[in-house]
Amino acid sequence: MELPKTPSMRLDGKRAMVAGASSGIGLACATALAEAGADVVLAARREDKLAEAVEAMKAQGWRASAQALDITDVEGTAELIGGQAPFDIAVNSAGLAKHGPSLETRPEDFDAVTDVNQKGAYFFNQAIAKRLIAAEKPGSIMTISSQMGHVGGIERAVYCGTKFGVEGFTKAMAIEWGKHAIRVNTICPTFILTTFTQKVFDDPDKRAWVEDKIKLGRVGLVEDVMGAVVYLASDAASLVTGTSILVDGGWTAD
Repeated sequence: MELPKTPSMRLDGKRAMVAGASSGIGLACATALAEAGADVVLAARREDKLAEAVEAMKAQGWRASAQALDITDVEGTAELIGGQAPFDIAVNSAGLAKHGPSLETRPEDFDAVTDVNQKGAYFFNQAIAKRLIAAEKPGSIMTISSQMGHVGGIERAVYCGTKFGVEGFTKAMAIEWGKHAIRVNTICPTFILTTFTQKVFDDPDKRAWVEDKIKLGRVGLVEDVMGAVVYLASDAASLVTGTSILVDGGWTAD
């Protein structure tokens, strides 16, 4: 009897770009992909942080480089991605939140969050896919979305709206680009302990709300996202597209 062979989760020979890679979840994603063998371009606005990360990765013997990128600059992003070799793997972890009661949302805050979380994410995916299609190559495109793309949350109307939007266009892109062997998915973490979420955890009432909703009884760490990124990037997920992996500790199980 010939037994089936488990697909490899190694990424040797693959090129990857991670947007929002200067810290937090984005840095963790870049680290996971590099450790799995990919040649990773870390992209973000904070070039000093990128340089530190690349140096640390190279010290591990991994392949990494840095690239300044602001995904709200749609034309600049398209020019940057279109002007180099296609990326087999792309992860967008750039994100912005301006939480507050929905009755107090200001148009300028709405626009700022939408420009990063929804518009920037949409056109980042588009640029990656265009380059892959032009090169007639398959690929895996991922957006770090949120559990808040599946449920509502207090003082998060704008943020939830952008993440629900990401979930929607991910499905549509997956349908359109499937014929090109390009897979498009999201990863939806719960509250992950980073500098981005520290204010939530510093508020006793909000921390209690978070911990009560997470069924596994602990907040998330960036390491909790790393396995999902490698999985979706690899041959192990070759039939996975147009969906989301919820890394939420059971938050959305209610």
